[in-house]
Amino acid sequence: MARGLNGSANGTGHWPGGQEGVEARIPGRSSNVPLAIAEVLPAVIGLKTTIPENRRSAQTLGSEREGHGIVIDDEGLIVTIGYLIMEADTVTVTDIEGSEWPAHIVGYDYESGFGLVRADAPLAIKPMRFGDSDTLSLRSEAVVVGYGGEKATLKVKVASRREFAGYWEYLLDNAIFTVPAYPLWGGSALVGPDGALLGVGSLLVEEALGPGAAAFPGNMYVPINRLKPIFSELVTKGRLSTPPRPWLGIYTLEHMGRLVIGGISDGGPADRAGLQRGDVLHALNDEVLDDIADFYRKLWESGPAGTTIRLRMERDNDAFEVAVRSGDRGSYHKYGPD
Repeated sequence: MARGLNGSANGTGHWPGGQEGVEARIPGRSSNVPLAIAEVLPAVIGLKTTIPENRRSAQTLGSEREGHGIVIDDEGLIVTIGYLIMEADTVTVTDIEGSEWPAHIVGYDYESGFGLVRADAPLAIKPMRFGDSDTLSLRSEAVVVGYGGEKATLKVKVASRREFAGYWEYLLDNAIFTVPAYPLWGGSALVGPDGALLGVGSLLVEEALGPGAAAFPGNMYVPINRLKPIFSELVTKGRLSTPPRPWLGIYTLEHMGRLVIGGISDGGPADRAGLQRGDVLHALNDEVLDDIADFYRKLWESGPAGTTIRLRMERDNDAFEVAVRSGDRGSYHKYGPD
């Protein structure tokens, strides 16, 4: 199972108890799920990728990854969570009957976290349609659907809708947090009562109820409405044509009210500038940083990738400043065969 830098599993692996590839029951025949949900179960397929050991993400996300994908058109187009396909050289998809097909990467958007792949042959699977994720609010009910049919479903409630700042230079304005926790979240489908796709599984979180509330495990889903404005361009071009955001290659944590570097991407901009794990971030371009989200916004507002960023830092109680020439995260990773 691939593991993230924070030690949490990336929602890959196998369903507990060996319940894999369970055939969905025919709607209307002894089914324990509503008809609208039962009809879309086959649209959630299994997804496996292999990543060469020498690629950078293999160090943190593993060289073999498994999760889910959701079929979204009649030609075998599949949406999933991007880290499952990052730097993959092979992609394999498996339908609910256990049949496998090779697939290839279509596109990956670092800003939203969505990934698209396409089976090398059309799949005889009815696609799942996009819903409106803005309809989900606190206590809304939905169903998580994973690969495996009815036994891989879980009824959930929305625990919160809020901003999410990931330590890997990632920010979502209106992420969906659900409870209870789904054990194999990576690429799973968050489905509305009408069978429409509302979100794609990204993370396991320990504080699904939000800051200041009691710790309660749940999942974070990327809203499908985040994909809609970029969907056509991602399908046709593989990435967005807008200038890429400046990227530093640091993993930032909040500790006792301070922003601390918890890790650095090998060979990335921060690594080349000599930053180290444990360094404290105080200001960017002379603007004091409040929290991780504020840091990212100030970073991305500074200009496109390649812009030089001035950071005011602290190391071993000594203050210093450093100039970091930002990079394009997309060019840092490789895709396809070497």
